[in-house]
Amino acid sequence: MDYEPERRRGEPDADVEGLGWVLFAGMMLGLAGILNVIWGIAAISDSAFFTDEGRYVIFDDLNTWGWFFLIVGVLQLIAAYAIWYRHTFGQVFGIACAFVNAMIILFTVNAYPFAAFMLFIVDLLVIYGLAVYGGRPRQG
Repeated sequence: MDYEPERRRGEPDADVEGLGWVLFAGMMLGLAGILNVIWGIAAISDSAFFTDEGRYVIFDDLNTWGWFFLIVGVLQLIAAYAIWYRHTFGQVFGIACAFVNAMIILFTVNAYPFAAFMLFIVDLLVIYGLAVYGGRPRQG
């Protein structure tokens, strides 16, 4: 006799395959979104947070990069919300946001090489987690 415990409505499924990857992707997108918003505001306001010695691949103006980071940060926060609440567009939107963030990070690799490569790896892990496990749970 198979015994399967009853689940109450709204209770999360603990045994859904890949739920940890989806949670990781949502958390990392949320964290990256918050950091990108902070970095974007700091760059736009010409804060002393960034060094003047950094050289960027394109757009040597820090103010332009600030707007890129601010816009991508807001989009990442929206994607994290969509992933956490399992909206259907959250997987594709999260992958797109992680891809755009990875490209922006690679354009700033000359200014901050170690940080850029670490953030790039996190973006790749987010893309992997959402691409493999980000869809609706399989019924089986």
